[in-house]
Amino acid sequence: MAMRDLLSAEEIEAAVGAFSAAESFCHKKFFEMVGLKKKSQEDIKKIFHILDKDQSGFIEENELKFILKGFTPNGRDLSDKETKTLLAAGDKDGDGKIGTDEFITLVAEA
Repeated sequence: MAMRDLLSAEEIEAAVGAFSAAESFCHKKFFEMVGLKKKSQEDIKKIFHILDKDQSGFIEENELKFILKGFTPNGRDLSDKETKTLLAAGDKDGDGKIGTDEFITLVAEA
C-alpha cells in the first residue's frame, strides 16, 4: 500500500511543500494539511505501517528524521531538532520510539 492510496496527492504535495524550509516543521499543522486528521483510526494505522520502514512496530528516531519522505520522495529530511521535538511529542511512554497507539494519539492531538 502506498501513501497516495490513503491520502490525496494534492494534499501531500501541499503539506510537504509548506514545510520545505529548514526548522519549519510543525507536526500539528502537517497532519492537518496532509489530511490525516480526517482519517479513521484504521487508516492512520495503515499510514503508521508505511512510515515504519523496518516494520518493527515502532517509528524510531532514525525513521522520524525521514517522515516527510515517507509521504513523498521529494520531501526533505527533518533537522535533528525537529526530529527530537516530534519524538518528544509522540513518545508518551518514554521508550524512545512511537508505537501505533502513540501515533494515533499524536495525530488526534494535532
